[in-house]
Amino acid sequence: MYHIAVYFDVPQRHRDEFIAAALEDGRNSAADEPGTRRFELIEDADRPNRFFLNEAYDDAEAFDVHAKGPHFERFFSLIEDYAQGPTWLIKGTRIDDPAA
Repeated sequence: MYHIAVYFDVPQRHRDEFIAAALEDGRNSAADEPGTRRFELIEDADRPNRFFLNEAYDDAEAFDVHAKGPHFERFFSLIEDYAQGPTWLIKGTRIDDPAA
């Protein structure tokens, strides 16, 4: 499984619209993109205007489909004027433990 995690810093006055845009992206991606397995929006515990997107896909190709799709494009068009990011934290394939 392919995982990505990024964060965005958002001005307080745009907080609610960022949350709405991110949740819409996740909801629509999960519904329309078969390779999307997880799409989580997480608020930072210490910085309430920093948000993490924690996502999982079948593989890197499924992430590429997402990144070239209409939901990704809409999300970035909605947030481009105020959000700082994405700042990449992880991008890669999970290594499963065959003994587990």
